[in-house]
Amino acid sequence: MKKLFFGFTIIISQLGFAQPNQITSKYANLITADDLRENLSIIAADALEGRYTGSRGQKMAASFINNYFETLELDGPVKGSHYMPFELSSTVPGDIYMKVGTNRYNNFNEIVYFGQSESAGEISLEAVFAGKATDADLSYLDVKDKAVVILADELSFNMLGALRKTSATAREKGARMILIVANGKPEDFKPFADQLKGYLGEGALSLNKPDPNNPNKGVFLVNQTIVTKIFNTPFEKFVKAASEDATKKPLAKFKPSRIVYKVSIETKVVKSENMLGYLEGSDKKDELIVISAHFDHIGLNEGDDKVNNGADDDGSGTVTVLQLAKAFAHAKKDGHGPRRSILFMTVTGEEEGLFGSEYYVTHPVFPLENTVADLNIDMIGRKDPQHNGKPDYVYIIGSDKLSTELHDINERNNKLYTQLDFDYTYNDQNHPEKLYYRSDHWNFAKNNVPIIFYFDGIHEDYHKPSDEVSKIDFDLLAKRGKAVFYTAWELVNRDTRITVDKK
Repeated sequence: MKKLFFGFTIIISQLGFAQPNQITSKYANLITADDLRENLSIIAADALEGRYTGSRGQKMAASFINNYFETLELDGPVKGSHYMPFELSSTVPGDIYMKVGTNRYNNFNEIVYFGQSESAGEISLEAVFAGKATDADLSYLDVKDKAVVILADELSFNMLGALRKTSATAREKGARMILIVANGKPEDFKPFADQLKGYLGEGALSLNKPDPNNPNKGVFLVNQTIVTKIFNTPFEKFVKAASEDATKKPLAKFKPSRIVYKVSIETKVVKSENMLGYLEGSDKKDELIVISAHFDHIGLNEGDDKVNNGADDDGSGTVTVLQLAKAFAHAKKDGHGPRRSILFMTVTGEEEGLFGSEYYVTHPVFPLENTVADLNIDMIGRKDPQHNGKPDYVYIIGSDKLSTELHDINERNNKLYTQLDFDYTYNDQNHPEKLYYRSDHWNFAKNNVPIIFYFDGIHEDYHKPSDEVSKIDFDLLAKRGKAVFYTAWELVNRDTRITVDKK
């Protein structure tokens, strides 16, 4: 019997059937539901007031993370510190309006202004309709020193991002201001403007400082009525002209008119910080794995004292990063340290625009060319409605976008250890939620650093005060954390760095 068994194990080995590693599992099991609950009860407590970027509560969370990293004796990679400070500009809209003839239109009613720069009084410009502002459209239109009106296909949060390139092209040709008008139902504009007021009305944060020498960097979103007033033409004709053959110059028939606008902005500096814990590797220490999560959230609700605690978003990811740091730190103390180095990074400013991770990749502590991968954890403590009553799962996003090896490693270790159902629904870059672009991994991915985004889905408490610790499934949170651990363990200890085979 022993001979037969011994021969069978040789055959299994030769066929490449992987077996669980007891040492790896020993340290993965340091990720426990009890520790996660204890830490999250602090990170998502009412006293932290929703951890809004730059707020007292966010800085209290940073202090907790700092103490945790110090307890684990992780290195502070920023001049000996775990703090990576940076400044943001906070811009609060003041008196903003647009005039067409004798009609005045106010911000968050008939118009919405996106930008940081003031106009220093009223500015009068000739307006020109540029259709969808394609290269063909702009080839025959004179847009220099004018306000260029661009037609968008729909009114949505993705609209401005989709039009970024065309707006930039118009500015390159001399446009001084951009007006965007969306096709669709006219009555949808005011509710959408009200939504935007909730995001922009109390102030928007940016890594960029306002440029007092360029008051025309912003963009106006305007309703259809304004465009019909500017050109004294029914809106349907604009839609029709924008779809016609550009060689026939259909946009040239709209007679230019003038607009007047004013923008006043209150600007102040907001200081915030990423928190970094560094565990140095051994023979491959110059190569780095980043394990990230954001520890900021959306703060207090306007008009009341209800705290958006963000237990799942992204308290769950933050405490998981801390537990992963604990597991790897203990492994190193026991003589099983990683071959590659690990940066445990909790970032700020994610909710306002991925600012913390953007700041890191533009001011990297470790060269991006030496960064092997980013494993990003954003909301992994709950189940979404689509998975109620179903087996344990996690959404996997981006694992196959840049490195086939990374995807295969993640799949293999899950099958070997955690057996979660990997759901790739959101991995489609054309999915309407666009989640591949909406968390901190994106700033690494766009710099060709392979990433995996671990996510539990959009549930009914997303960005609400009801995102509470009491609703976290800590056993499932621990299981998902272990799935990240096993993939990270292989990435830091394998002989060869994973290959980037896609761009």
